[in-house]
Formats: sequence, structure tokens, C-alpha cells
Amino acid sequence: MKYAYGYYKKAADHILDIIKDQVEIGLVLGSALGGISDIIQDKVVIDYKEIPNFLMSTVESHAGKLIIGKIGDKKVVCMSGRFHYYEGYDFERLAVPIRVFKLLGVKKVILTNAAGGINTDYKPGDIMLIKDHIKLTGPSPVRGVNIPEFGDRFFDVSNMYTKQLREIAKEIGIREGIELKEGVYYFAVGPQFETPSEIKAMRILGGDAVGMSTVTEAITAAHCKIEVLGISLITNMAAGVLDQPVTTEEVDLEGRKAKEKMEKLITQIIYEI
Repeated sequence: MKYAYGYYKKAADHILDIIKDQVEIGLVLGSALGGISDIIQDKVVIDYKEIPNFLMSTVESHAGKLIIGKIGDKKVVCMSGRFHYYEGYDFERLAVPIRVFKLLGVKKVILTNAAGGINTDYKPGDIMLIKDHIKLTGPSPVRGVNIPEFGDRFFDVSNMYTKQLREIAKEIGIREGIELKEGVYYFAVGPQFETPSEIKAMRILGGDAVGMSTVTEAITAAHCKIEVLGISLITNMAAGVLDQPVTTEEVDLEGRKAKEKMEKLITQIIYEI
């Protein structure tokens, strides 16, 4: 299926008819991080299923709701629940949410995720700012006929994870006493967790953390000229780092434990960007 500009505009227009005003900042919440939406005030909540041409989340820990409101004096749109290739969506369909964000007025987006630690200096509970990613599987989400209203067909991604936003986050981390790592996110398609040999290869290639999300959103945002801040919560050590299996239970546990810290960090970041 080919997606033209009007396909995305229909979704955005439906949302704008409800909220009336455009928004400034987008926020995407990853696995076990949905509780961060509690920091949003004056909420308008829209189920994904109510939005024309939007996608449906099939991950149990993802609420599947669009939340629009305020954090401080900033108008934000928050996805509580995101979409993944492993759910059966083509890469091109994964461009939908960020392109809709663009049409809602978003200039900056914060992408959060739960990730496995590849870097052996990391531990569960660490927070990593994404400075770059590695994606060696699957096509681009902006593959196909280019839509010039969103961006140029060929575009630079050398500063996809905006350095200026990372610097603001690091300053806030120091001020608030929140230790922040900075590293490379390795994209895996899932839904199976990675093998120990795959993790070893990812480490050799320069990956510090691994996950099944975020990258398609970051690429789409770069195409739309939206600034990106990527934040990974290290919820577990990746396969082979420790002599134990990887489970979804540990992901959910670390997400709950880190809720207050992540809320404080993201709130302060939104205040200042």
C-alpha cells in the first residue's frame, strides 16, 4: 500500500479537531515506561483505535493511547504505547506516528525505550542517552515514493540524535543527581530476544544497548526535520552477559523501579527544551 500526504493528514486533522491547538513536543513511551504519562496535566486522551489511519498497539504493557496535555508551559503529545516491526507492521507503516506528530506541530521528540545492556560497564537501572544507532536489518521507514511535504528523499542523519538536546539532558542529570550514560543503540527486529553470539557481535560492532524500537521513529523524525532525544532505560543485561535467561518480568520490574527517576528527568528536560 502506498501512503500519500493525505493519509497522514486525515489522522492529524482528527486529533486537531479534538485538541484545537498545535503541540510543541512529542513523547513516545517504551515498554514498562507508560507510567511516565502521569506527569502530563490537563489531559485529553484518545484511543489509537479512534484515530483514522493510525496503528494499533498489540503489546500488553502498552496502553495504546494518545495523551495530549501540558508539562509546565509546554504543550505535549504523548504516545503511551508504540509500534514495532515484530507486531507485523511493515517498516513503511511505522512512519505513521511521527509523520502525524509533524502535522500536529511537533518540533522536538523524546523517544524512550527499555533496552538490554550490551556494554558490560552498564547495569539494570542505568539510563543511557542515545548518541547514535546501528540498524543493519530491514528497509527504511521512509522507503518508497518521497512525500516532499515531510522532507527530501535523501537526507543527512549524522546528527539524528540531536547533540544539543543531549547536552541539555546531561546538564540536568548533573543538577538532579541522575547519572546518565551515553552510548549507541543497536536495533534488533525481535520479538525473540537476541542470542549470546548476536550480542557478542553487536558489542564488537560498537553497540552499548539493544532494543526492538526507537530507530524507525528516529529515522522518520530526521526526515521530517524533527529534533530527537533518545533515552534508553537499561532494564536487563543482554543475553550472555550474565549466566541467566532474559525475561519480560525483569523489564517490567526495572521500569517500575525507575519510574520516579525517569519522570523527574523527562519533566526537567521538557521544561528546558
